Amino acid sequence: MAEAADFQGTTPSPARRWLVRTGALIAGAPLLAGLLQFSAAPQAQAAPTAAPTNATGTNTVSVSLDSLSPSAPTDGDTVTVSGTVTNRGKQAITDAHVGLRVGSAPLTTRSSIDSAAKRNGFDPFVDGAEVGGKYVETFSKLVSGVAQPFTISVPVNKLDLGADGVYQLAVSLSGQTSTARYDQILGIQRTFLPWHPDEADTRTKTTYLWPLISSSHLTAETGPGERQTPTFLDDELAKEISAGGRLEQMLALGKDLDVTWVIDPDLLASVVAMTESYSVRSGSTTVPGRSQAVAKAWLAELETAVQGKEVVALPFADPDLASLAQNGKGVTGSLSRLKDATDVAADTVESILHVQPNTEFAWPANGAVDPSIIKVATSAGADKVIARSDSLQENRGLSYTPTAARPIGGGTTAVVADAQLSTAFQRDMTKAESSTLAVQRFLAQSLMTNLQTDKQRSIVIAPQRMPSASQARTMAQALTTLQGGTWSQFQDLSAAAEAKPDPNASTRIPSASAYPRSLRKQALPKSAFQQIHSTQSDLDRFKVILNRQSRVVTPFGRTMDREMSTSWRGHAADARAYRDGVQSYLDTLTSQVRLIEKSETKLSGRSATIPVTVQNNLVQGVDNLTLRLTSQLPKRLKIGDDDYYEQSIDISGGHSESVKFTTNAEANGKVDVVAQLYTKDGQKYGAPVVFTVSVTEITPTVMLVIAGGVLLLVLAGFRMYTQRKRAAARQAAEGASQDKSPAERTSPGEEANTEPAAVVHTDGVVHTDEGDSSAEPMADAPEHPGDPATDTASENTDRSGTGERVDR
Repeated sequence: MAEAADFQGTTPSPARRWLVRTGALIAGAPLLAGLLQFSAAPQAQAAPTAAPTNATGTNTVSVSLDSLSPSAPTDGDTVTVSGTVTNRGKQAITDAHVGLRVGSAPLTTRSSIDSAAKRNGFDPFVDGAEVGGKYVETFSKLVSGVAQPFTISVPVNKLDLGADGVYQLAVSLSGQTSTARYDQILGIQRTFLPWHPDEADTRTKTTYLWPLISSSHLTAETGPGERQTPTFLDDELAKEISAGGRLEQMLALGKDLDVTWVIDPDLLASVVAMTESYSVRSGSTTVPGRSQAVAKAWLAELETAVQGKEVVALPFADPDLASLAQNGKGVTGSLSRLKDATDVAADTVESILHVQPNTEFAWPANGAVDPSIIKVATSAGADKVIARSDSLQENRGLSYTPTAARPIGGGTTAVVADAQLSTAFQRDMTKAESSTLAVQRFLAQSLMTNLQTDKQRSIVIAPQRMPSASQARTMAQALTTLQGGTWSQFQDLSAAAEAKPDPNASTRIPSASAYPRSLRKQALPKSAFQQIHSTQSDLDRFKVILNRQSRVVTPFGRTMDREMSTSWRGHAADARAYRDGVQSYLDTLTSQVRLIEKSETKLSGRSATIPVTVQNNLVQGVDNLTLRLTSQLPKRLKIGDDDYYEQSIDISGGHSESVKFTTNAEANGKVDVVAQLYTKDGQKYGAPVVFTVSVTEITPTVMLVIAGGVLLLVLAGFRMYTQRKRAAARQAAEGASQDKSPAERTSPGEEANTEPAAVVHTDGVVHTDEGDSSAEPMADAPEHPGDPATDTASENTDRSGTGERVDR
């Protein structure tokens, strides 16, 4: 970023101020000479051995500047500085005091602020003379390793500030040691003091984004009841919205600031899920969540805070646009998922917060853009992309920071956030000194931006997506001062995007090769999008069989949006585990509708029915399923009239159904049969069940036995016929000889037969001539009773026993 070489509209410092500072520098010349001599000695001693030496010179004492109030003073104010000093040397320090120093002249450019922040050591010509007098705090002795607090209050008119601008303000400790019996600067810490007591003629319009974004916490798992109790990965979200938590701090601080709220709808949906019954994973089990009251209170406070404020809704779950552009756009369905996440965003925010959000903005990670990212960002309907000035850089030598809005073609506007202001609070802000220095540097950069030109501009500040609680407090402190200052005024993000662009500002989108390598390493890999696509395909096959698809489609659809979240950057292992967990749970649900395994089945006739059981362990019914039974050897065993047969399946939740197929055996032997479920569109569902059918009783021997039995019946009948005929002839002969005497009727040597004739036939039946005795009936032939009615009640899911007999 280029800046003006000098301030426009500034006036030179008064002559009196110049004389005072010159006199102070002349008076301090001996001290400077002593300092230079003192600093040279340790260096000369260390040179031969190159061994580490004790802290000396301006590193002898650590000066911590923990607070500065007010951060941007005006006329009549008193500046109060407090902190601690710690002797890091081995020798005790005597006759020490802490004083304030103001730079001899205001800084002139934004880059000079950055340079001053990096500067070490003491430079009397730059750091200026000590205010001195009663505005110091003395210490008779500073023992090694012991921290001593200090507080100095100085009326602003004693600081001798001249023209409006940014001044260096230093806190220095002077004292003596046993080896150097003269006053010397033994420690110094510097910061910046923005000085603009009067109202600026032209205020900079400043937009500050206030992001409410969290990582992914909800899983696809839900309970079996009508409310579908959601399951969370952990209880971290509850901690974030509880008192002192990150999101609680963001809300409590943001409601009193002039900011544009940038909200991820997934965060709202997740907190809403916590307002009722929910579960939290704890190892391999789940435990009930207990933060319902906290969730309700946070949502109620947020709804109040955003009323009348601009709310920008990101696509659901804040998808990683750069990862999509670089690794995902070639994977089927990835871009359509982004469109769906964008479409659902507005409805989610409006239904929960009762405000109409703006969904026209896309925000790539760190505002880094290239042509492919711009194309993906706008593919879902957004026509404004939040970029950052360290990505879309100025290349025309401008001496000022231009307005944020840049038309980049195709009806798209790049809203370029200022990189220095946007990254001002990314460091650890838990220490008071870090927070104080960050606030002062931020305010200095903001004032310097305003002083660059008399032309009014619109500046946008886009901080990190998920500030910590300490970072949020530091941001709020800086914004509170800025809002009460004299050089800046708040503006909504929409207004900043619609501001008149600066014709001299760069609109050239950097090439893909210019994309930061560090960010590219954090992007989701192509395999992540391929896995998401695979999960979606499995979900599509699963949902078509369900009576109530929304119970599965909605939680899984939103969870797959979460798999593309920007929050996974830098957490590759966690992202992969999350995706694996989603796929595993879907596999578990899919397997709840399955075929029961069968053992070898024996077929004891030409035709019979084979039952195949389908089990549904889901809580909802399934339909649109077809069960197909296929014979692998149709010439030996036919299913129906062909090699396979199909039947429709409709099973209530928690039940099973036995589907029966008619079979016809053509020959003996074993036949493999395959049972497979299909969806209505012909896609296989689940794993097939393969079992063997053994045809064991249709053999030539059986046929010969049956034929022999029939032949015996025929022969027995013929024998009976001949016996009756002989008996009739005998009776006729006996009747003709009734008139003869017995002696006449009997031949010589033959006795009369007075018993009826008995004949034993080959069928084992005894026949007499007196009666007609028929053969005993043969054993009954096998019968084929009708198939029993279909059992839709729950059945035993155990495997069938060996040698299972089918119904005939």
